Amino acid sequence: MSGTSAYEPAGTGHVRRARSAFTIRLWAVRHARFLEFIYDAFASVLLTLHPLWKAIGYHRVEKPVVVIESMVKSFLFDCRMCGQCALGDSGMSCPMNCPKGIRNGPCGGVRADGNCEVEADMPCVWVEAWSGSQQMKKKDNILNLQTAIDHSLRGSSSWLRATADKARAQEDSS
Repeated sequence: MSGTSAYEPAGTGHVRRARSAFTIRLWAVRHARFLEFIYDAFASVLLTLHPLWKAIGYHRVEKPVVVIESMVKSFLFDCRMCGQCALGDSGMSCPMNCPKGIRNGPCGGVRADGNCEVEADMPCVWVEAWSGSQQMKKKDNILNLQTAIDHSLRGSSSWLRATADKARAQEDSS
């Protein structure tokens, strides 16, 4: 016997994160209403700049925008840059922080104290998402079903994708 067990207790796994990331993430959830306002204002600015993005070419502005988006969202939300941001629908709690990668609500293994069953010292992403969503104007967005992750979008800008989608929808309705 090698002395290694197949069983590894919660809190000792390879996905263990720094407590400082939880602190900032929890701040973002507690201030979800304010961040929703900022996010919506920023989305409006990006949409206003759509003619410029289109003239330059979305593919040309992608790289610099990804750098900025990654810095901002990694700091505030511990973002994984999946390219399919659901922060506005999940109370400013990134579902990609769930160790099980669940994008549509808690797994059923949430501990009595609201922490994750996989990482015992980490607050459940979805418990926090519910808390944050209840502060937001669009609180019912948490009920929206999130589609499965398209891994080909990893590392791309969800800001630019959302802007292009909104602009296309506006053009189609005109």
